Amino acid sequence: MTADQEMKAPQEADLVVIGGGITGLSAAYLAARAGKKVTLLEAGENFGGLLHTFTTQSGEPLEAFYHHFFTHDAEINWLIQELGIEQQLFFRKTTMGVFREGRMYAFNSPADLFRFRPIHWLDKFKFGVSSLFLARWAKWEKYEHVSCLNWFQRWAGKSSTAALWKPMLDIKFGPFADKVPLAWMIGRLRQRVNSRKQGEEKLGYLRGSMKTLLNALLKTLEKEGVELALGEPVIQVNAKDTTITSIQTEKRTLQAQKYLFTIPTTGLAKLFIDFPRANGQLQSQAYFGAACLILEMDRPLSETYWLNVADPGFPFGGVIEHTNFVSPKEYGGKHLAYLSRYFDLEEDFAHWTTAEIEKQFIAKLPEIYPDFNPAQIEKTYLFRTETAAPVCDLNFSDKVLPCHAFFDNCYHIDMTHIYPDERSVNNSIRIAAEACRVMKIDAPFVPKNLSLSGQIGF
Repeated sequence: MTADQEMKAPQEADLVVIGGGITGLSAAYLAARAGKKVTLLEAGENFGGLLHTFTTQSGEPLEAFYHHFFTHDAEINWLIQELGIEQQLFFRKTTMGVFREGRMYAFNSPADLFRFRPIHWLDKFKFGVSSLFLARWAKWEKYEHVSCLNWFQRWAGKSSTAALWKPMLDIKFGPFADKVPLAWMIGRLRQRVNSRKQGEEKLGYLRGSMKTLLNALLKTLEKEGVELALGEPVIQVNAKDTTITSIQTEKRTLQAQKYLFTIPTTGLAKLFIDFPRANGQLQSQAYFGAACLILEMDRPLSETYWLNVADPGFPFGGVIEHTNFVSPKEYGGKHLAYLSRYFDLEEDFAHWTTAEIEKQFIAKLPEIYPDFNPAQIEKTYLFRTETAAPVCDLNFSDKVLPCHAFFDNCYHIDMTHIYPDERSVNNSIRIAAEACRVMKIDAPFVPKNLSLSGQIGF
């Protein structure tokens, strides 16, 4: 057999995982732990997907898109223990604020709510009761057909909706804000409320950034014999009748008993373009993008970790001061802040250049931080993605495709399967565990606590 023939000969595995984000990596780990021969294909230059990190001036890594996790996140806490990096884990108290009507308000306790002037007194009571109901007792299944904005107008009060809920939904969902189901908000609030004890919220992080998790996971996968193929996109899916017979990359042909796709449905639609029934279902899902401009500075903007910008006219919706969570000592004394923006792929912002984003974002900072001086910025970094999250509209569960779909040996999971919960590393691990269960790969050791993800499509 010639070298060329050997390259073209099909290579076999029990499972081929397509997509090297945290979902694909977690699924590969669980399958390898169960004794399966696994090949993982990643099209890009790095594993980790939205866990991608860059190097700050101090030489320390930092996520391109901000990350943290909650005390009740059972799945990621379990994985950290599995990988033997629990000594790098810490939880710290964080603070939240809201910028509304030209003023920054603390928003961490019931007392802060009563000091929040943009909400009328009666509506403050409605806001508190309605938020607690959604976070503690509401059954998300009953509210998929109900618009968040409509429900808040009725039960949280008009001033609460105008001052907080509508701006927040506009920031995240843009033109889709009025179609977001209350079920999604139940998942969102459940995460936040359950991370609080006596009004105090603690969030989790890893020393060395989420790169610590990623490196430990990749090292363990290699030890388990998983083939990690970087920069090797799938270019064709071959099928006969109801079975995928092989997949092709530019380098080779791969055959497996099962194929797990962990890429967004938009990417899967391109691969399945020759299969009209599957392609039509996949095209129905829309995504919105996200941009993070990261400022590396010689001083902080404020003492607040997370600031929601609820006033109109700002090109960003959130300011996340990372070094008000992780000490600036970890970054050579520098202060790091994310200016974040979600966007519809059809809006003008999607085509702004890096220079335009930097200019527009930085120009608005003095309106929030009067003492801000552009000279305090030493370096900027910009990262963008077009698949930050799926657009969740009314009755969204009807759009979530079954994990086992299209072909007898084909499986698919992505961020749609996290609904009605919010996307996170923890919930990515959860849907990976559910996909393994569907593929009859035993993973009962993965704990589950408060996550609402992995309930639809499995």
